Amino acid sequence: MNIYVGNLSYEVKEEDLKKEFEAYGQVESVKIIQDNYTGRSKGFGFVEMPNNSEAQAAIDGLKGKEVKGRALNINEARPKTEGQSRRPGGGGHGGGNRRGGGGGRRY
Repeated sequence: MNIYVGNLSYEVKEEDLKKEFEAYGQVESVKIIQDNYTGRSKGFGFVEMPNNSEAQAAIDGLKGKEVKGRALNINEARPKTEGQSRRPGGGGHGGGNRRGGGGGRRY
């Protein structure tokens, strides 16, 4: 099962998260999502656990637990649907009927 872990303190490392989840069973992988430009944590990540009952126990046991000053937000990760953009709203700049002002004729 792939588990979403949100509200992470910026100080939490992948090893810290792995240790928290290993108390409930085998952890296959841990990935904290980082900003591409700064390398700083974005405050969320994913943990994969191969056994669903252990994963559910981890979700139930760790939801709301305080780690490094922040209460964890934990849910089963939803799979990314095809065609789903990375940013809500589809991204883009401006849009709509905005037209740049230009110098019209002055009389």
